[in-house]
Amino acid sequence: MSAPAVPALHLRDVDVRLGDADVLSGVSIDLDARTIAVVGENGSGKSTFARLLGALVARTAGELRVLGLDPARQAAELRRRTALVFSNPDAQIVMPTVAEDVAFSLRSERLPAAAVGARVAAALDRFGLSALADRPSHDLSGGQKQLLALCGAFVRDPELVVADEPTAYLDARNARRVAGHLFEDAGHRLVLVTHDLALAGRCDAAVLFAGGTIAAVGTPSDVIAESEAILRC
Repeated sequence: MSAPAVPALHLRDVDVRLGDADVLSGVSIDLDARTIAVVGENGSGKSTFARLLGALVARTAGELRVLGLDPARQAAELRRRTALVFSNPDAQIVMPTVAEDVAFSLRSERLPAAAVGARVAAALDRFGLSALADRPSHDLSGGQKQLLALCGAFVRDPELVVADEPTAYLDARNARRVAGHLFEDAGHRLVLVTHDLALAGRCDAAVLFAGGTIAAVGTPSDVIAESEAILRC
């Protein structure tokens, strides 16, 4: 008999304590949807949840597996298979030029220079940044910077993309462009933390956080309705 499939996200009674604060408490979930929205009010724990999945914060109790990996013991492997995207792209841009910044994302793969160049060129073309390859990274517009952050994430062909409010500071046009790349079916899973309920509605499943724990899990329409009900209370 074959072993049962491991869901992409498995949490059982997970707690996270940061300093003197219990940020997440008793979080339990098993989800295998390709795209998952994470919604909730500010301070509800959803950003900590995103960082937990990306091995940026550690659990203080409970059982956690992401893509079948334990972030506490297999953080390097998890980071190799995942990509994180945040609301402020300046926090992710580290190299002087656009092309150099995308290439920096491939540093751990130890590829020949020609292979790196080919992957970078293809990624820049995919995100419409080819003409900006030699432009100073920090001279880009806000929308261009977020596209660069996405380009640096996707050039590694991650299995899972965890995006925390990636459209928060963008105008409508650039928000649509970023969302289009996040939702395109390129073989990756997506965990999307967002206050944009229309964007959340495009996902296959949704999770609602409230008070540091999960208040609802289900279809986006049901979870959004529950979220709106909580806000009315």
